[in-house]
Amino acid sequence: MKKIEAIIKPFRLDDVRASLMEIGISGMTAIEVKGFGRQKGHTELYRGAEYVVDFLPKIKLEIVVADDQVDAVLDAIIKSAHSGKIGDGKIFIFPVERAVRIRTGEINEEAL
Repeated sequence: MKKIEAIIKPFRLDDVRASLMEIGISGMTAIEVKGFGRQKGHTELYRGAEYVVDFLPKIKLEIVVADDQVDAVLDAIIKSAHSGKIGDGKIFIFPVERAVRIRTGEINEEAL
């Protein structure tokens, strides 16, 4: 099993979710986060004063899948989150040692 974490632009969330549902991914966690990378930030004007917004709003997706689903999930996220502009995001993949469904006690892939 693998845990896939994807950092995407907030307005791409619905497209990514729809793409994941099309390939049979029925569960994920979406968290509102703030961060910056190469995109840095931007300057805004508020009441006549300029200030720098360093941390930009992003969405962090967490998805745990079987090993054989990883490539399909990556493709779905990349195709639906890609705009070709700076700040599209990043994807990270981690090994998952064990998963347990609390309600039923199912473990590993049965728990997903």
